[in-house]
Amino acid sequence: QVQLQESGGGLVQAGGSLRLSCVGSGYNFRNYAMGWFRQAPGKEREFVAGINWWGALTRYAAFAEGRFTISKDNAKNTLELQMTNLALEDTAVYYCARGIVSNRFGRAADFDSWGQGTQVTVSS
Repeated sequence: QVQLQESGGGLVQAGGSLRLSCVGSGYNFRNYAMGWFRQAPGKEREFVAGINWWGALTRYAAFAEGRFTISKDNAKNTLELQMTNLALEDTAVYYCARGIVSNRFGRAADFDSWGQGTQVTVSS
């Protein structure tokens, strides 16, 4: 049974930073691409960043480029998202997701399992 557990969300002031983590279990973590998505109130879930199985290839949404960094530690079964220069519009629930295969990670359709999410709130 695939399990994804996010942590690291919280309240931060605009311009601040947060690091989100996701621990995967119940499957061979190293074999799969991973990603982060987010959903703000009243909006659809959107892609934030994705990474391939080895961690060598990444892809970011335009709003995340240059501010967010996704990383994958296969030895620790951990996916992370370092977020810097946070803005009010980054407020959302952030979800960790497992890819269907090892090297596709750019769209929601490339993922088949999701965590419960962690709340990120950016204040002015």
